[in-house]
Amino acid sequence: MADLDNALQSAIANIPECLAAGYIDLSSGMLLGIKSVDSHPTEVIELLAAATSDLYQGTNVRMIESIFKKARGLKDDGHHYFQEIIINSDNLIHVFIRGKNEDQVACFVCRKTANLGMALTKARSSMPALEASV
Repeated sequence: MADLDNALQSAIANIPECLAAGYIDLSSGMLLGIKSVDSHPTEVIELLAAATSDLYQGTNVRMIESIFKKARGLKDDGHHYFQEIIINSDNLIHVFIRGKNEDQVACFVCRKTANLGMALTKARSSMPALEASV
């Protein structure tokens, strides 16, 4: 997983005011890798994969996706509508991006003072390297 560690470190360096980056496998519920410029409580790191799974695969999210597919006359082929989720907290911006492999999600944490558009653009541009490293 050295390649993943390098890709996460590169993402942190390239995304404006990025403090941490992680890569989560939703199918296994595992945090595959994490890099940070600061220390974070172990409890938060341990919950990152579970919280990300809830965001993308929670019961209500699956229900919404199913309703949209049914309303549009689409088969339930496993494709997910929710690709990117941005959460603004008191001091931070949390960017979650689903990979081409829809079971994998990257999480980037930036200071709230970061330009959101630039952070999102740079986060998106880091995805190919992250996906290739796994």
